[in-house]
Amino acid sequence: MMQDSDIKFLEDSFKKYYFEHFDLIRVQERTSEREFGYQKFNSGMTRHIQIKDDRELHLLFMQNIPSDVYCSNAYYSFPNLPMNEKDWKEADLIFDIDAKDLNLPCRENHTISICNECSQVSNDSGQCRKCNSTKLEKKSLPCKNCIDSSKIQVEKLSEILVDDFAIDKENIHVYFSGNEGFHVYVYNSQFQKIGSRERSELSDYIMLRGAIPETFGMKKIKSNRSSFPDFDDSGWKGRFSKYVFGTKSKRSKIISELLVNGYSSFQKTLDDVSENIGVKIDPNVTMDVHRIFRLPGSINSKSGLTKILCKDLAKFDPYTEASFLSDDTVEVFANSPIEFKLKNKKFGPYKNEKVTIPTFAAVYMICKKLARIA
Repeated sequence: MMQDSDIKFLEDSFKKYYFEHFDLIRVQERTSEREFGYQKFNSGMTRHIQIKDDRELHLLFMQNIPSDVYCSNAYYSFPNLPMNEKDWKEADLIFDIDAKDLNLPCRENHTISICNECSQVSNDSGQCRKCNSTKLEKKSLPCKNCIDSSKIQVEKLSEILVDDFAIDKENIHVYFSGNEGFHVYVYNSQFQKIGSRERSELSDYIMLRGAIPETFGMKKIKSNRSSFPDFDDSGWKGRFSKYVFGTKSKRSKIISELLVNGYSSFQKTLDDVSENIGVKIDPNVTMDVHRIFRLPGSINSKSGLTKILCKDLAKFDPYTEASFLSDDTVEVFANSPIEFKLKNKKFGPYKNEKVTIPTFAAVYMICKKLARIA
């Protein structure tokens, strides 16, 4: 549990942000048809709230000082009623891409364990060295490689949405999640009214999950060379060709090898293709038509950074563009073995020491459980 002084500091910092930056809060279209919810520090979720306009939303922020605010991708007739009485109409399509799901080798360099019993920070993942507790919580301070790798997945996803599903680029909005990934929203598409099962199938396609050899020309008996995909094929067949054959001149030779190696070996090749060029989205997020998502413009309490629209994904740097909290300095006890960078300034590593740092850095560390107010 967080100390009262830490909660008070975070609430004051968040309140100041919401007072000064309400223009960043994006109330989604058809506001009154959506369900809103919020959490406060050290308390549960309050949801099934209906908001009519910006003024009502502003009031919610000022009266409650939430740690996190959420809004549904779904549209309902009665968003304030219990789930089975809301009368679901449709939902925007949302994809979640998170660095933690990418299995990046850099993660072990910036992931630490924090003991929930005695707050000891260590690199151990099994047991606390100080009190032997096994109640350890992992915290990551994502690096540039994490963000860049997530961006690559966003670009792959956008390409599939445009090329394979004919979604207008203007209807695809990319948001930094406020912690270590991106949320990709698809508005006004032909998929607005599809349910969970169809969204799950859509996710499988995007991830290239459950692909079978027959789709790519390989049969259990009597495979035909001419049925293998070519470079000019649309969708996954074209992507498969580019990844597996590499160049047009190698295509014939590689098909011969695939035929010799047989069906089960081809399935392994397909699994490799899926792992390397399938898009790493969280399918549970996409298929959930009743989920409430972090509200764009609101602060993520896991980091103190803002969920914000990325106008130019390639140039976007979350550690400068999503850090809006105050530069006012504050004294904290810091215990962060990992160096991090915010607003072009470096912080850490700190070892159980009292330091004076800007509010934005203090909030980041307190949210990560690596500091407390002195």
